Parts: sequence; structure tokens; C-alpha cells
Amino acid sequence: MATILGIESSCDETAAALVTSERAILAQHIASQDEVHRPYGGVVPEIAARAHAERLAPLIEATLANAGCTLADVDAIAATAGPGLIGGVMVGLVTGKALAMASGKPLIAINHLEGHALSPRLADATLVFPYALLLVSGGHCQILRVDGVGRYRRMATTIDDALGEAFDKTAKILGLGYPGGPKVEKLAQAGDARAVPLPRPLLGSHEPHFSFAGLKSAVLRAKESGQYREEDLAASFQQAAIDCVIDRLQRALAGMGDVTALVVAGGVAANRPMREALERLAQTHGLPFTAPPLPLCTDNAAMIAWAGAERYTQGQSDPLDFAARPRWPLDPDAEPVRGAGVKA
Repeated sequence: MATILGIESSCDETAAALVTSERAILAQHIASQDEVHRPYGGVVPEIAARAHAERLAPLIEATLANAGCTLADVDAIAATAGPGLIGGVMVGLVTGKALAMASGKPLIAINHLEGHALSPRLADATLVFPYALLLVSGGHCQILRVDGVGRYRRMATTIDDALGEAFDKTAKILGLGYPGGPKVEKLAQAGDARAVPLPRPLLGSHEPHFSFAGLKSAVLRAKESGQYREEDLAASFQQAAIDCVIDRLQRALAGMGDVTALVVAGGVAANRPMREALERLAQTHGLPFTAPPLPLCTDNAAMIAWAGAERYTQGQSDPLDFAARPRWPLDPDAEPVRGAGVKA
């Protein structure tokens, strides 16, 4: 059994965790920055990086102490090396390098997206490759075929905004504050999802890609019209987003070949109506549906440690001069998508 120390600092969550190769989370600590960024309505990169630098060392110490471990008991250090806000990524990666150098333990540089992609396997020992993955977060919205650790085939991506970004912008339009996704979901519970006629971008298109910029703009116009209740705007936006995801996923599954399961991961995977719609889609395709527990959906260090464990058991590690990467696609060979730019 291997024990991996995971470090996550790619955005606005500072986190450390100890996870074993037998899927046990020995300890985990997460320091949220929601209060720090709330006055700005979103994450301020410089503030986030400073907070990571202040909080990371005490979090690691507390995580080791809670597990009754020392650094000598750890087999490897796994740290997020990208993609993300480069200042925060560098704080976590440099800390991981220092710990690896001081302890003589291997460093494993983790792609944050791979952490999300493999996180369902931490919670579900029955999940085997290959599986269909919907990866939905604040910065990314992709459909991938996951053939193994480090083996990803991108089937679809967003050509403009990520779904989590659209949720956050909708929350801002409605004056709900930050973070927006959970607030939109809560407000939508009191609304009528059919009350506001919102578009479903790319619905029925032959290509499986996503687009949410037009939907977000339509919410703004509907809000400015003064004709609709905020509850109905939230519910209608959420339903439009779900309709788009299901339609796009339906299209991608048709060209994916045989897979063992339909899996969702990333921050938006915490949205319960989205999960319920995905579970129904999986049933129509005769596939098991897997989603991580809610604490593993948002950014966390347990998923980074688990991705490190997956790589460590395959004998993989990285040099101490591994560079932080603000952009790091899971499928570097995927063809560019119109309009997607660096988000592809």
C-alpha cells in the first residue's frame, strides 16, 4: 500500500490530503477563499496566490498530524502543476518540490483535470476503464473517453464559456453573490423552469461541442426586461443548461464506442438536478452512472493525491524541474475547435 500526500492550489481552494492506493482518505484539510473573493464577485488571481502561500504549510502540517503521520511515512508527493491560475499553481508545485527534495520522496506533477477525471475511481472501486466522462467545472466543459491513466480522448469541448462560468455569471446577473453555482441551484428550487424562454445553444447540432455564452447573455436580457421573477430565471437557466448538456452528451456517446459507465466530475457535478438528468441518460444507454461524493466534486487535494497514487503504482514520477503550466489539455492531440482557443 502506498500513501500519497496531495497538494491542490490551482484556483481558490487551498488543500492538502493523505490518500492511500487502497482508496482510503486518511486526512484532508481545505481552506476556502470564498469570503476573500466575495466582494469582487469572482476570483482575483493575486489575492488567491497570496492566500495559498499563507495557508498551505499549516494545512499540510495539520493533515499529517491528523493522520498520525510524518513526511517519512509518505511514499510520494503529488502536487497540481496545472492548468489553473499560474500564481496559485506555482505556490503548490514549489511546495511539493521542496517537500520531495527534503524527504527524498518522488514528486508527481498532476494535471488538475486528471484529478477530476480519476476522482470517481477513488470513491468507486468497481469503476474500470474505459468510461465516458463529462468534466464540468468553472473553467472547463468537456466530454472525454477515459481509456486509462494518462490516456484521454476528447470528444467535445466548449467553444466559448465553461458551464461553471455560466452558472457564476448568471448568479452575478441575479445578484446572488459568489460562489454562484450552489446559489443558482438553491434559488431554482422555488422557480418555474418553463417560465422564461431561453435558448439552447447548439441543440441538435451535428457536432457534440458546447456553447453557453448565448445562454448567459439571454439571462441578462431577460433580467433587464423586468418581466420575470428571479426564481424563474434561475430555474429556466438551469434547465436550459441541463438540456444542452444531455443533448451534447447524447451526440458524443454515439461516436464513443463501447464504454463501461457514464461518469461526471468537476464542480458542476455537485448540481443535483444535473446528476438526476445524467442518471436518466445513462439508464437509456444501459450504462451505470457514477459521480463522486459531493466533497470530491469541487477542487480538493484528495483527488490530486489519488491521481498521484494511480501514477505512482504504475512507477511514474516527475523531475524536480517540472514547470507549472497555466494551460494543460488532457488530450493534446485533439483537433482545435472553432472559437474555443485556449479552452480547448
